[in-house]
Amino acid sequence: MFSNNAPRILIVGIGNVLMGDEGVGVYVIRHLEKQTLPSDVACLDGGTGGFHLLEPMQQPERLVMVDATADGAPAGTVQRLQPRYSTDYPPTLCAHDIGLKDLLDSMYLLGTPPNVTLFAVSIDVPDGVGTELSPAVAGVVPEVAKQVMAEVKVGSRS
Repeated sequence: MFSNNAPRILIVGIGNVLMGDEGVGVYVIRHLEKQTLPSDVACLDGGTGGFHLLEPMQQPERLVMVDATADGAPAGTVQRLQPRYSTDYPPTLCAHDIGLKDLLDSMYLLGTPPNVTLFAVSIDVPDGVGTELSPAVAGVVPEVAKQVMAEVKVGSRS
């Protein structure tokens, strides 16, 4: 996917947009794609995950990821984490084909994974299908995008 011109920093948003707030990572990517990114930074809509994400996620030096967490904190709470192992990830929903924990475990088995920063957005467990974010989570999308941009500008050469 990125093999010849791999970005130095890859921003990956994970989430199922058919499950409302669970899709927050994808909504942050959509917000970021409307902005000018440094030349060595790329965005990837990771959707519901899957092993097809392994290759693009192994190529950059750094990964900045955004995903929902069902950690019991108020919806819209944002945590910046630097997980080293899959056990360092906060609780997630099972709406992904392959979750971030599975991808990270696979990356460790295949070699040294890149430096990972995770922005975990707390959500309430959805009670059904819906494509809209709740007001609490929709309200933090621009702020999460701003935090992600600050993160990548610090580590970017451009």
